Amino acid sequence: MSALPARVVPSARRRSRAGGTDRERYGQREESAHVNGQGRLAGRVALVAGATRGAGRAIAVQLGTEGATVYVTGRTTRARRSEVDRPETIEETAELVTAAGGTGIAVPTDHLEREQVRALTERVDREQGRLDVLVNDLWGGEHLVDFGKKMWEIGLERGLRMLRLGVESHIVTSHYALPLLIRRPGGLLVEITDGTTETNKDYRESLYYDLTKYAPLRMALGLGTELEEYGCTAVAVTPGFLRSEQMLDHFGVTEANWRDGVAKEPGFAISESPVFVGRAVAALAADPDVARWNGQSLSSGQLSRVYGFTDTDGTRPDAWRYIREVTAGGREADDAEYR
Repeated sequence: MSALPARVVPSARRRSRAGGTDRERYGQREESAHVNGQGRLAGRVALVAGATRGAGRAIAVQLGTEGATVYVTGRTTRARRSEVDRPETIEETAELVTAAGGTGIAVPTDHLEREQVRALTERVDREQGRLDVLVNDLWGGEHLVDFGKKMWEIGLERGLRMLRLGVESHIVTSHYALPLLIRRPGGLLVEITDGTTETNKDYRESLYYDLTKYAPLRMALGLGTELEEYGCTAVAVTPGFLRSEQMLDHFGVTEANWRDGVAKEPGFAISESPVFVGRAVAALAADPDVARWNGQSLSSGQLSRVYGFTDTDGTRPDAWRYIREVTAGGREADDAEYR
């Protein structure tokens, strides 16, 4: 559910169609974000691959809130749009990171172009000499999803393009970035996907989509095993029903009146803002005992109960439990029970 229609945002100080300023929408500060005036990630360097909008943008901003230097990448810039054809830009994301208290650095990158990714990681090494957090939030395949069609009814190039965007891009990025990450113990790799290992055990209606969203779960498991000897950790993290800019557009609502979308889809009542998963990843990055999660599949709702953060409205939505018990299980319940 989190990966379908996604994202809206102009510059950091203008009012966005999603409701409120971008600074407000991306929830740049929480009371516990800074200790003694300094972020918990001060001096740390992160790379959020796929940070143009939605979860990736919110993750980058939350890492910035904690004081990190964050390299943000994507294909859409102020000069050029990607095939997703959305207005959000990677430069805006970098500005939001800096406004949040970190240092945002935008590097336009197509993560399917190996030389671009190589140049990106060489730049991080040259400028910082370290990489502490790598977030693979690469996707951009919403326009390719064909739910309800048999595999052979979907154009082969269309299906393979989805796999390249959502799987190959993660592999290419990890290939070049992990040698930098493992230089120091404590490094963290976060694979962002749609659904946990449990929720993805059932078929996702489209073979290409199913493969694309399950692969990062296996990457976290496999790379967690390989990174362990270096004192580093890999996890997979999923949001629930994500109110990204594109999802808000899909429902014809803004962040300010998002509950109006419940009339169109009752399950939208348990949706969450991108800030929620952003805070989840920031909490993991700041946890000195993050290795306890190595190789695991985690959700924003699950992590909120462990680390104590909330969404922008002060609640802790647990979308995947709601989907299991109410949507699929037929239980009658108020969505408040799952927040």
